[in-house]
Amino acid sequence: MSFQACPCNIQAKTGKTLADFQALAVAQGFAGPEGWHAGGKPARITDWLQADFDLGHGPARTVVALLKGKKD
Repeated sequence: MSFQACPCNIQAKTGKTLADFQALAVAQGFAGPEGWHAGGKPARITDWLQADFDLGHGPARTVVALLKGKKD
């Protein structure tokens, strides 16, 4: 699965857009409005996404990558 296809699959599974996950990560204290907190722990975010949204490891890591600013 490509990086570009994964966000669509995440939205189809959860009903949430990547912008929604950005807002949820801010609310949880995992990120700021501008994105990733320096020194943040990716494993904490992937654990949260897997537990609360039933995302697999790959899609959860995609959300983390997008929070870190990765575009492709």
